[in-house]
Order: sequence, then C-alpha cells, then structure tokens
Amino acid sequence: MILLTPEMRERLLANGREPDADHVPVVKFFNPLGEGVWLATELDSDGDTLFGLADLGEPELGSFSLAEMTAVRLPFDMAIERDLLFEGMVPISVWVEAAQQTGSIRAAERMLYAAVRSNARASDALPVTL
Repeated sequence: MILLTPEMRERLLANGREPDADHVPVVKFFNPLGEGVWLATELDSDGDTLFGLADLGEPELGSFSLAEMTAVRLPFDMAIERDLLFEGMVPISVWVEAAQQTGSIRAAERMLYAAVRSNARASDALPVTL
C-alpha cells in the first residue's frame, strides 16, 4: 500500500512550512496486527520526517520517519498501513488531549468521532431560519 498519496504529501509539506500552527492530522497510519498508531500533520522538506502524534503504548507528540515505517515487516508479509477512512476532524492539540485522557489514539478516535456525530445530530435538530 502507498502510505502517502501525492495530495497528502503536498498537504503535509505545506503544513510543514507552518510549523507553529495547530494543524488537523492529514493521515493516520496503523499496525494492523497490534500496537502502533501514528497521526501525521506535517512533513519536513527532507521528505521523510513526519510530525504528529504517535502511540506505541503511550501517546506522544513528536517526529517519526516515513522510511522506517515503510521498512517495517510484520508477520504474514504485512506492513504498516494507512487508514483509508480516516478523517482528522479536529486540530492535533485536541487529539493530544483526548489521547492523554483516554490513554491511546484509538480510544481518543472513538471519543472524538462520537462527539462530532452528536454535535452533527444536535445541529440537524436546530430550526432552520430564513
């Protein structure tokens, strides 16, 4: 699987040119056989160094290598994958806080998606004014 599409790469590089901004994650990578989830918001101009939230047992904000993730070989000839259905929804600071509260990116994702869905339902119930 291609871990980054050209569009994702461009968004990550653009975000990398604004390192002090609170970006929404562009892509989620995961280990399909166990621990390991990464949310990337930025890509350095070297084309390898990603920045975002990584969870290898404890969520941590920092840098990680695309080349190293690509090189990982798991049992059954599997590898690190990109979550094709991932939607960043909220800035990385919200992800960090949710992951610290829940203990993992996966638990934070369930919590944040539920919150976004409930907010969407609440806004659908509001009367429409013309």
